[in-house]
Amino acid sequence: MKNTNIESLHAWETNAKFWDNQMGDESNRFHREIVRPHTEELLEIKSDDFVLDIACGNGNFSKRLAEQGVKVVGFDYSPKMIELAKIRRVNVLDKVIFKVCDATDYEQLMNLRQERPFTKAVANMAIMDISDIEPLFKAVFDLLCENGIFVFATHHPCFTYPNEDYFTSCVHKGVAIEGQPVLQNYYHRSIQDILNLAFKCGFIIDGFYEVPFPGENTPIIMIVRLKKFI
Repeated sequence: MKNTNIESLHAWETNAKFWDNQMGDESNRFHREIVRPHTEELLEIKSDDFVLDIACGNGNFSKRLAEQGVKVVGFDYSPKMIELAKIRRVNVLDKVIFKVCDATDYEQLMNLRQERPFTKAVANMAIMDISDIEPLFKAVFDLLCENGIFVFATHHPCFTYPNEDYFTSCVHKGVAIEGQPVLQNYYHRSIQDILNLAFKCGFIIDGFYEVPFPGENTPIIMIVRLKKFI
């Protein structure tokens, strides 16, 4: 799956303007009503937090954090997406630093280090878009302070895999928002693969939600809180 990283970047560069238009200033309904509530509950944001916003897109969640007085570093693999984020979030650039960074490159991730360690990190619906998440999990662990929190929301692997083989990781094409110019890559991994990687990096898990669409009984996403426990 690592060999598809450039292909994924091309798709996000192509879709960047469309994505920015669709997400707008406040994000779309899916993020506002399905992703955010439990993500924010697990993050437990405090005014003195310093947050790493992973695959920040057009910066809607970075802005939301900044409006709570929080300092943020938001990064994305797509230079176009970061350019759009800086334009759309100009009013919070005193609290948010936007950077271009490849989440599959440990050294690039470690270059996000600031004078102060991050207290928290968040990835809103990004894990399933990243071809190799091991460098990301390792870097997030190293960038967080002691007892730091990493919360990620992603497609629920048990209910979104593309074929009959749940346990085998694979890449497949899909649509995030109807009408986007090109299909993007989705990376399926089993829950055990994701969590065992987190444990290998040193995290423990101390929060978990499975969230369905309203009125449904099958979850579409899962939200996980990891803690750096030393």
